[in-house]
Amino acid sequence: KWWWLVQMGYRKELSEGKAWATRWLYRKVGWTFYANYAQPLPPPPEPKAGEVSVVRSARSTGERLSPAPPLKFEEGWPAKGEPTLVIDPSVRFQTHDGFGTAFTEASAKVLASMSSANQERVVDAYFDKKTGLGFNMGRLHMNSCDFSDGNWSCCEKEGDAELESFTVERYEEAIFPLVRRANKAAGEAVTLFASPWSPPAWMKDKPQMCHGGKLSPEWAGTWAKFYVRFAKALKEIGLPLWGFSVQNEPQAELSWENCLYNHEEERDFIRDHLGPALKDSGMDLKLIAWDHNRDDLFLRAHTIYSDPVAAEFVYGMGWHWYGDPRHEWWADAAGMACFENVRQVHEMRPDKHLWVTETCQELGPHIGDWRVAERYSESIIRDFNNFCEAWIDWNLVLNEFGGPNHKGNECSAPIIADTARDRVLLQPSYYAFGHFSRHIHRGAQRVLCSTSRDCLLSTAYVNPDGTLVLVVLNQSPHNKDFYIRLGSKVARAPGLPHSITTYVVAAEDVKAK
Repeated sequence: KWWWLVQMGYRKELSEGKAWATRWLYRKVGWTFYANYAQPLPPPPEPKAGEVSVVRSARSTGERLSPAPPLKFEEGWPAKGEPTLVIDPSVRFQTHDGFGTAFTEASAKVLASMSSANQERVVDAYFDKKTGLGFNMGRLHMNSCDFSDGNWSCCEKEGDAELESFTVERYEEAIFPLVRRANKAAGEAVTLFASPWSPPAWMKDKPQMCHGGKLSPEWAGTWAKFYVRFAKALKEIGLPLWGFSVQNEPQAELSWENCLYNHEEERDFIRDHLGPALKDSGMDLKLIAWDHNRDDLFLRAHTIYSDPVAAEFVYGMGWHWYGDPRHEWWADAAGMACFENVRQVHEMRPDKHLWVTETCQELGPHIGDWRVAERYSESIIRDFNNFCEAWIDWNLVLNEFGGPNHKGNECSAPIIADTARDRVLLQPSYYAFGHFSRHIHRGAQRVLCSTSRDCLLSTAYVNPDGTLVLVVLNQSPHNKDFYIRLGSKVARAPGLPHSITTYVVAAEDVKAK
């Protein structure tokens, strides 16, 4: 055990040292590494019949969502033994819901501190369908979270069983104005869901929102009504909620806001209180359970879905990506990423839904870190191939320190706002998102796609307009050219090292395969 602690300490110091170095080099020297100053993206290229349009980002070439020469389809087969990606659009799987980000108080206030021109750049960079990522989903924290300006709730009056003092006025300071700007940039209402980090302190067995504690049984009914009041308040101001997750990270006892539920406690709260309250509200509010890491996703899902009453109230399961020992110093070196748990939950209840509800890289802003882009791309591909339907990232924008965070839990974001210099940095992870969100549209269906090389991770979708989208990640240091086989035709594609590439096939070629 002592040797394991030594190893963990080494991993922590190494991770913190790397994060500190990139932060220092940017602040003192201005090095952005693989990040770029914000510019509108070019519109995605339109595929032509007989061709495959190509958009690429590569670490070594400087390409960032850059159009590349199109590929040509030809009749035939791949050369013997050559790396090949096989796509069959006739075999369909889950339907895609979209991509999103989180409207935290920290993000909203960082954005408000920037010049008006840079504020517009950030909002458009996420939500504009032509010059941005085309995000269409968003997450709100109900009450405060660690990325809030301090610790607060919507109902501070102790013992207020009827929630008479309930208010969302604080959200109007920065969060709701940001949501409205996102809706305007997107050209439609963003799909919103909310997650609590903690009930008000007076509803918990330990009278504090931080450092753990559980919901007191005598306040379970009032806490369930709290969700409904929050949804009604947002509906009244024209920002209706799609639904909620039950609890953010219900097994995390940390220094910031949290509330602990074991597997049976979350099941029982859904079955006996929250599920009936949402159903009786008449607002058709959906409910996502778990909202924590993949390692215990299956056990939580099995516990809840084994109760038919609780399961009836649950739309599906949500999860976070934390716990991969390649990226988190605290993760069990034996491996906690557990990508296959997602597929196994789908196999257990194929009628239920699967969403990623939070992702970011810990330990500061990671300015220009290409490894974070590859982590996003790998995780999106693996989770999508395991029946994930939506992907919602964490903070929309953070400052050059990866905050502000009232507990010092600084993290990365796809867009960093340098508040000292009034600059906007698009991170490598921003461009990684674009390879998916700009091309895979809401309503797209995943189709059969397989590769003959481990280093070529891929996923493929057919959009509602009939176009076929293929995304390929090569994390290796090797150039690995490959064939794309669609029906009786093949196209030869370059596979640059440390690259992410999106290929789009015209609808006519998909039909004629």
